[in-house]
Amino acid sequence: MSAFAASSDMQATSTDETARNEAAVIAVDQHWLEAEESGDTAYLDDLLLPDYRSVGADGVAHPKSAIVAHAAKNRGSDTERRTVEAWIKAHPSGKSVVLHGDTAILSFYDPASGPQQGVRSSDIFVYVDGRWHALYSQHSGFGKG
Repeated sequence: MSAFAASSDMQATSTDETARNEAAVIAVDQHWLEAEESGDTAYLDDLLLPDYRSVGADGVAHPKSAIVAHAAKNRGSDTERRTVEAWIKAHPSGKSVVLHGDTAILSFYDPASGPQQGVRSSDIFVYVDGRWHALYSQHSGFGKG
């Protein structure tokens, strides 16, 4: 997931991230964003499945190891958090969750264009061992700027 894909809508910290519902998927994604911003590599290592891939708008795939390594650089600094907050303020996003069995697709979209025509990115989660884990992310570059 690109931290820039997240919405400013924060979930209550009391949301049960182990639940098999839309609110849990959104809460896990918010926790993911916070982990990347703060350098919480332990959370990321547990969240991202071993074969996780994040494909950027440029078509380049980044493995789990690259995501965790990038997050480690954020430890002890608030630079990433400030950058993300500024991007979110300039690019508000709506969220759409589709659940199908043990799979969830969380899409972020431009509210002006809607979830069918303005998708910026999507994260695919699978429910394994009582928790949601990220398997794949795709970023479209829609509304980039």
